[in-house]
Amino acid sequence: MTSGLERQSPFPLFGMLERQRPDALLAVIAMHRADPRPDKIDVGVGVYRDANGTTPVMRAVKAAETRLLVEQSSKGYLGAEGDQRFTDLLATVAFGDSTAANPRITGIQTPGGTGALRLGAELIARSGRTPTLWVGAPTWPNHGPIFREAGLTVRAHACFDADPSDIDLAAFLAGIAEAKAGDVLVLHGCCHNPTGAAFSTEQWHRLAMHLATRGIVPLIDLAYQGLGSGLDEDAAGTRTMLAAVPEAMVAYSCNKNFGLYRDRVGALWVQAASPDAALPVRETMLVLARSLWSMPPDHGAATVRLILDDAGLAADWRAELDEMRTRINSLRAALGGSHPMLASIARQQGLFALLPIDRGAVLALRERHGIYMPDSGRINIAGLREETIAPFVEALVPYLPRA
Repeated sequence: MTSGLERQSPFPLFGMLERQRPDALLAVIAMHRADPRPDKIDVGVGVYRDANGTTPVMRAVKAAETRLLVEQSSKGYLGAEGDQRFTDLLATVAFGDSTAANPRITGIQTPGGTGALRLGAELIARSGRTPTLWVGAPTWPNHGPIFREAGLTVRAHACFDADPSDIDLAAFLAGIAEAKAGDVLVLHGCCHNPTGAAFSTEQWHRLAMHLATRGIVPLIDLAYQGLGSGLDEDAAGTRTMLAAVPEAMVAYSCNKNFGLYRDRVGALWVQAASPDAALPVRETMLVLARSLWSMPPDHGAATVRLILDDAGLAADWRAELDEMRTRINSLRAALGGSHPMLASIARQQGLFALLPIDRGAVLALRERHGIYMPDSGRINIAGLREETIAPFVEALVPYLPRA
């Protein structure tokens, strides 16, 4: 006799689902963990690591969490907007005091930068328009899926010249020549993932004027503020863009610059064409957030709020962020100076760089030397230590193109 559990439904709910390709980076992480070699090197995972190879809890975060443990009186819901004080204080970091007070800008807390991007995608989908999202190639691999899952049309365009490993603004502008007024252009605010390349100040101004003239709306992914050249320096392009265009969106992550990866801390701001237009934007954001995650997680945002609300903690956070950035840039200088084909790494910014190697070289480095990275050749600079740069370069050199 067949039990109910063994019966086959004539119309199985999940019978049409297809096998999915596993996330490539998660597969690399698993392979690295399983590798018993003591000298293995992980430059795949995109998190900051210190000189000991660990991802530390920042001093100011520990202090704020200790205070939160003592002072927090409730775990009750905050609402779909999350911790509004957190969002307002963070806006001053991202935009500066004057721009943060702009009545055309409204923002709410989100579960990390990914949540901010997805909320932005849903807001675009709810706009009543049918814009195309233009995304430079290469980009963070999750950009396309986030927007497509919201039902949006995504088009890739050129933005990067592998030789000399830099932004190609002419190709960038040519790549979005078919963009229409109301289309959305996704931009990395700083520390481009995966290339590390950055717009110059002049290029930011030119691009801002170009978008303003054509009515293209920027969606800026500001995920690494403070890890490139400094807090204000890394936000300068975003501030230039907001000053030039009537409408814009900024998705922000605190996961990297506060080291709150697993706490998922972020925000989405929208700059509307007028203060009156900002109100329905905010109301729609709250309705969408309610359906997506109901209420965002509080602990990490409350920690950031305590840090930014306390002059001493804020100063210590900035000091440690400076130390992190100095370490990253020191590793960049050492790696860039080790071989002519790596020289561009020294002038780039942030955690990531794109090595000029193919998938075969990536596999060989993994199998022969225990060096782990995605198949694209994107590396996390902070995954290196001073003592591992020499063996890393020695293993890499045979696979580099001749200068």
